[in-house]
Amino acid sequence: MTATDTRPPKGSRLTGDARASFVAAITARYLAGASIRDIATDTGRAYGSIHRMLTENDVTLRSRGGANRKTAAKS
Repeated sequence: MTATDTRPPKGSRLTGDARASFVAAITARYLAGASIRDIATDTGRAYGSIHRMLTENDVTLRSRGGANRKTAAKS
């Protein structure tokens, strides 16, 4: 799926069938391995709005990735 397939006009409010199809598209991308940040960038939406749409639709979110900080060993 390309960015143009899921990109509603910037700043437009998504309601009804348009929102349902948008959520279905981003859910499919997320479940296929795309990050919330990548989806947000590709669709022109904010990270928080993508996160909220996924959680409102009962999508189980993956845990955060990346290295964990370790405290310095005390001697």
